[in-house]
This record gives sequence, C-alpha cells and structure tokens, in this order.
Amino acid sequence: MDVGMVGLGKMGGNMTVRLVRGGHRVVGFARTPSVVQAVVDQGAVGASSLEDLVRQLSPPRVVWLMIPSSDPVDQTLAQLRPLLAPGDLVVDGGNSYYKDTLRRAAQVTGWGFRYVDVGTSGGIWGLAEGYSMMVGGDDADVARIRPLLEALAPGPQQGWGHMGPVGSGHFVKMVHNGIEYGLMQAYAEGFAVLQAKDEFHLDLHQIAEVWRYGSVIRSWLLELTEDALKENPTLRGVSPWVVDSGEGRWTVAEAIDLNIPAPVITLALQQRLRSREADPFTEKLLAMMRNKFGGHAVKPEP
Repeated sequence: MDVGMVGLGKMGGNMTVRLVRGGHRVVGFARTPSVVQAVVDQGAVGASSLEDLVRQLSPPRVVWLMIPSSDPVDQTLAQLRPLLAPGDLVVDGGNSYYKDTLRRAAQVTGWGFRYVDVGTSGGIWGLAEGYSMMVGGDDADVARIRPLLEALAPGPQQGWGHMGPVGSGHFVKMVHNGIEYGLMQAYAEGFAVLQAKDEFHLDLHQIAEVWRYGSVIRSWLLELTEDALKENPTLRGVSPWVVDSGEGRWTVAEAIDLNIPAPVITLALQQRLRSREADPFTEKLLAMMRNKFGGHAVKPEP
C-alpha cells in the first residue's frame, strides 16, 4: 500500500521505516533535506515538496501527517487542498486537540477529501516495539488504512483500535496523556521520598529494578525510570524544568466541562507549571504573610 508521510521527525521517521519494513511504499517529505535522506536510506522514497509527494502517490491517495499540533496542521492542510483530489484521505497522526480535529474534519470533507485522526503513542521506542494507536473516523476510512495500522502496531491485532467517529482518536489520546501525567508524578514523588531517607542509603536504581518484576506498580514507564537512574543516579546536571505539550491541560479542561473530578491529573499539571518558576512569587508572598500575622522570620535570598 502507498502512503505519503509528511513530517519525518524522530517519531515520523521511525514510523516511515516501520511501514517500509512492513512492505509498504512510503513517500516521505520534510522541510529538512537531510531528514528526508535519512528515511530514503532506509528504503522510503523521498519528496522535495508537498507537490512532489502528492505527484508520486497513486490516487486515491493516503497522506499521513506527523507534524506539531495547532497552526502547522492547518497550514499543511491549506497547502494540500489544491493538490489532492476527491476521495483522497488525510490522516492526522499528531497530538491535535480533538475539537480542532472535529473542525478540520468538517472542513476537509467539505473539500471532497476524507479525514481520519490517529492518536499515536510509543515515542522513539515505537520503531522497535510498535505504536499504540487510537483511531477515529468512518468505518470505511479506517478499513482503508488498516494495513498501515497493522504494520505500525505491536501486532496486527494488538495495540490499535477504532475508537469511534472522527475526533475520538485524539480525544482518547488526550486522556491517555493526562493519565501519563499522573503516573509520572506519582513515580517522581515516591522516588523523592526514597531519596530523602539518608539513614538507609537506598539505591534508587536497585529499587526500580526490583519493582519491575512482580510488583503491582511495574510498568514500561518504570523501566524507563530504572534506565534513567542507572545512567544518572543523582540526576546531576538535570534542571527541574518539566514541559507540558498541551494534552494534560486539555484533559483537565474536559474533566471540568464534564463535571468529572480529576485531582491527580490536575495536580500533576500544576506541578509541571510550578517546576518552571525560577523565582516563585507565591512562596515569597506566603512567607511575608506568615511574618505579618505571626512575626515569623523571613529567610533572606542567598
């Protein structure tokens, strides 16, 4: 099966290679020629532009986008509009906000094209392990790209599923990433408590290794944590600055809209925001309030 892959960053490039290994013909395009060459070296066909990519695909075409959410998706769709023909199918495999996906699907189908959203998880490990994919779209559209999904997944019947109508794939992926925030926060807090217990001289890497087998809290995330602690047990040189890419915020906002309490995910998001404060005003003001009502000393800045 032919597919055009737009966006060949680490994840998109690995997906391209996995598709090629699965026997599919992939035409890849990225703005950086060296990135295109990297997938060409792995068996893909390179394209110098979107026009070139579309020209090399036999209709009805499948164009799979692996690009950052928000404006880049809208800009790419606008560029594709005059290049595609009725019946061509666009797949958004990035982490788009599901409400944007609903808007885009209505727009793209109005142009005469088809639209499928694929929430994709697996990161840089997907090339070896396969990707978890949450798919939203019409039955016929999903069936059309089923060979691609089976090649990308851990197994033909594993790690992917048709969630429902268009938008549902990105919605499920949004909640998936919200859960990820909570899991990461729980692991980080637990290991922080262990690290602070000086009298036991605990080996955090050893603990993570023990927990990986038979423990109720074993997981792939714990395996990655164990790897990190093995490489850098004291986390020397790592800045306590944690980025969020949007999915946690969207999950919290959706929980509020649905009147569903989600305190763990919400607090995990707030901790990420707090991690970026180099000069936290909140705690300074708390110290001053305590000083005013109780006469407690204020610790001066170093």
